[in-house]
Amino acid sequence: MNAAFFFQKKHLLLPVLLLAVLTLTQCKTLHPYHSPNRAPTSGSTAKAPAPSTSKAPAPSSNKEARLRNDVVHYADKFEGTPYVYAGKTPKTGFDCSGFTSYVMDNFDINLSPSSSMQSQQGVRKTIDNALPGDLVFFRRSPGENVFHVALVVDSGPNMLKVIHATSSRGVIVEDLMQSTYWKPKISEVRDVIGN
Repeated sequence: MNAAFFFQKKHLLLPVLLLAVLTLTQCKTLHPYHSPNRAPTSGSTAKAPAPSTSKAPAPSSNKEARLRNDVVHYADKFEGTPYVYAGKTPKTGFDCSGFTSYVMDNFDINLSPSSSMQSQQGVRKTIDNALPGDLVFFRRSPGENVFHVALVVDSGPNMLKVIHATSSRGVIVEDLMQSTYWKPKISEVRDVIGN
């Protein structure tokens, strides 16, 4: 192998590695699945929000309530779609932020395809005020970047049901308050519909 050939291959490797690192920081949901009845094997330093005992507020208008309902029903159509890293459509499969941006795009709500960028869109709100169609973001610890996003399906006392694209089970609906894996990693809720 001559030196020029090696030099060219070496320079091709660097952009590929950089791209891999950047994409892995966007929507990493590669984790072992933990049953709601089994404690996770490693602890998290992120503190889970206290479950609410009050009812979430109603949307500000009937038009907004219908839109939120439509968003949730549309998202539900994709339950069972397989997880595909960087997937952006139901034909290819979804990753977490690809799923949320695809669903919102159907309603002319423009979201970034990156979960960390989506976490800067819309208006931040408390978990107690989460409404269907809001987005929930996750961090492994308070100082780390957002690594996952889910869409709120329903909320209530001690319940926060979401639909999201997970690496282990594809697009699923689950109650975050019953998940020993997701609950401690909840970072914030953002409203991209009613803001």
